Amino acid sequence: MRRIGIMLWICLLSAGFAGAQDTLPDSLFSVKLGEVVVSSKPLINYNKQSKPLSTLEEYLEQTSRVSMVKRGNYAWEPMVNSMSSERLNVTIDGMHIFGACTDKMDPITSYVDVSNLSEISVSSGQQGAEYGPTIGGAIDLSRTKHDFCNPGWSGSVDMGYESNANLFTAGAAVKYIHSRFFAAVDFMYRDAGNYKAGKRITVPFSQYTKYNLSSTLGWKLNDNNTMVASVIFDRAKDVGYPALPMDVSRARAAIASVQHLVENIAPVLRSWETKLYYNNVLHEMDDTKRPVVPIHMDMPGWTSTYGMYSKIKAEKGRHDMTFNLNAYYNQSKAEMTMYPKDTAEQIMFMYTWPDVRTTYAGVFAQDRITWNQQHILQYSASAGFHRNTVADDFGLNSLRIFYPEMNAGKNRVVLGANTSYTYRRKNMEYNVAAGYGQRAPSVSEGYGFYLFNSFDRYDYIGNPNLKNEQSIEAEAGITYKISKLKTQATVSYFHILNYIIGIPNPDVLPMTIGASGVREYKSLSAVNMVNAEWSVEYKPHPSWKTKAALTYSYGQDKQRQNLPLIRPFSFRMSLAYRIKSLELELAVDGAAKQKAYSKAYGEDLTPAYAVLNFSAGYMFFIEDHRLYLRAGVENIADTYYSTFSDWNNIPRRGRNFYVNISFAFDKKKVVKE
Repeated sequence: MRRIGIMLWICLLSAGFAGAQDTLPDSLFSVKLGEVVVSSKPLINYNKQSKPLSTLEEYLEQTSRVSMVKRGNYAWEPMVNSMSSERLNVTIDGMHIFGACTDKMDPITSYVDVSNLSEISVSSGQQGAEYGPTIGGAIDLSRTKHDFCNPGWSGSVDMGYESNANLFTAGAAVKYIHSRFFAAVDFMYRDAGNYKAGKRITVPFSQYTKYNLSSTLGWKLNDNNTMVASVIFDRAKDVGYPALPMDVSRARAAIASVQHLVENIAPVLRSWETKLYYNNVLHEMDDTKRPVVPIHMDMPGWTSTYGMYSKIKAEKGRHDMTFNLNAYYNQSKAEMTMYPKDTAEQIMFMYTWPDVRTTYAGVFAQDRITWNQQHILQYSASAGFHRNTVADDFGLNSLRIFYPEMNAGKNRVVLGANTSYTYRRKNMEYNVAAGYGQRAPSVSEGYGFYLFNSFDRYDYIGNPNLKNEQSIEAEAGITYKISKLKTQATVSYFHILNYIIGIPNPDVLPMTIGASGVREYKSLSAVNMVNAEWSVEYKPHPSWKTKAALTYSYGQDKQRQNLPLIRPFSFRMSLAYRIKSLELELAVDGAAKQKAYSKAYGEDLTPAYAVLNFSAGYMFFIEDHRLYLRAGVENIADTYYSTFSDWNNIPRRGRNFYVNISFAFDKKKVVKE
C-alpha cells in the first residue's frame, strides 16, 4: 500500500492537478452518458497511442468501464460494469458471433485485431440494446470504414517486438481507392513464448501464435447506393492457458458479410443500412503438452451463425431516430471424449453443449430530441423473440437425467427500454438515465452439461427452466469543461432480478477428477450492483497534458454476500509531454486490495498494486510518407501482482521493453472513369 501511495503522489505532483477519462488521448474519445467511443482511422493511431501495436484486449482495458478476465496471455474476456459476457452484447460491426469454447477461452474480441478496426463503442446497460438484449451493456467493434475519396494507393507496414515473452508482431495493409470502388487488405501476425511475471518468474503454458487476415471490397452503385463485402479469417494455434487445466491447439473463425447502404433517400430518411452475415468458429482444447494429466480429453467446440440487420436512420425537426430490425440463427455444439490410461477401459463420450439451436428476432427503436442544444431527451425500446432447441437426442436425454420433464425447445420474449435526459448550460452538463432490460440464459447456463470451472473447482450443469434475468437500472453523471480542464463523474446502479449463478447441489456427484462438487445454474431473487467513476483531464500548456481516472464497483446479493469478479477501487494516471514530432508519457496503473471478494466462488484477497510505465515516440516525415517509432517500458519496477479478475491469481507480466515501428505510404492520383 505504501508503494501505491508513493506512485500516486509522484503522478499527482508532476501533473499539477490531474488527468482524464482514459489513457488513450482525448481525440479518440467522445463521452456520452453510459458510452465511450474510441475512434480513429484505423484504431492503430501511431502518434497518439503509448503502445500502438497493443492487442485489442490491452486497448479495451484502458477504458474505465471495461475490465478483463485473464486466463492466459491471449484472448482475455471483457467485462462491462463488472458483468461478464453472458450479460453483455458483444458484436463486430453489429454482427452476432458466438465463441465455441465452454470455458470462455475464445471471447468474440479474440477473433479480430486492432489493425482492422476503426472504432470501439462501449455502452452501459440498455444503451447497448440496439443489436440485441443485454443487462450490463454492449461492446461493438467497428471495422475500418473506407470511402471513395482521394483515389490512389495507400498502405502501411508495422513491426513490433517485446522483450517479455519474446513477442514479435508484424503486419501490413494496402488499400486502393477509385471513384467507384475500393479494395483493402490487411494482415497481422503475433507470436509469443512464455512470459515472465514480476521478479522474473516464468509463467509456463502462456505462449501463443495468431494470424489475422481481413479484406474489404466496396462498390459505389450510384451517388446514394453503396455495396460493401467483407471477410475476416482469424486463426490461433498452440495457445497456452496457465490458469486452466487445458490449452488450445487451434482456434479459428471465418466471418463474412455483405452490406447495402442507401443514403439521402428522402428529406426525412437519412440512411438505410442492411447487412447479411455468416460466421463459423472452431475451437479445440488440448492437454497433450501438460506434464500431469489424470485423464486425457479431447474437447472440440463449434458454432455457426447466420444473421442480418436492417437499420434506418431518420431525422425530422428536433427528432433524430433509429430503427433496427435484427435476427440471427446460431448452432452451438461442444463435446468431450475421455481416454482412460488403462486401454482396457471404455472411452467415455458426452456432449457438453448438446447441439443447441438458437433463433432470435428483435426490433429496436430510438428517438433523440434536442431543444436549443441545451436539452436532450433520448428514449428507446426493444423487443425480441428468443427460441432454444436441443437438436441432438443423445444430449437431450443426458439433460433429462436432471430435468425429466424438459422439452426439446423453449420460447422466450425479451424486452428492454431506456430513457435519458441531458441538460447543458455554459460549462456544465448534467445527465440522468433509467432503464429496464431482460436477457435469456446463455447456452452454458441453460444447457451446459458438466462444465468444469477451475476457479471454484466445481462442475456446472445448465438449467433449461431458468427464468429471464431482469434488470432495473439508473445512472447519473455530471461534466464540467473549460479550455484547459475537463472533469466528469458517473454513478450507475443495477437491481438485477432472477440473477443467474451456480448453486451447489450436494445430491449430484461431479464428473471431473478432483472437482469439489456440482453447481446447478439457478436464479437468486435479486442482487444489487453499483459502479462509480471519476475522471479529470488538465492541459496547463499546449505541450503538457495530464489525466486521471478512478473507478469503484460494488456487488452483493440480498443476503449481503459478495458477488464474484467485482472490481475494487482502481486508478489510472498519466502525464504526457509533446513538442513537434516528439511525445513522452509517464503513466501509473493500480488498484487497492480486493477485500470484498467472493470466497464461495473461489476468490481470495487480491493485494494492492501499482505499476509504472514509460513510453516515447517520434514521427519522421520522408517526402509524403511517414515513419513512426515508439518505444517504452512497462512495469518498470518489475512488480509481481495479480488483479481481481486474473483467473486463479495468475500473475501479470513483469518488466517489459517494447519497440513499435510503422511505415505508412500514400500515393494519391487521379483516376479517370
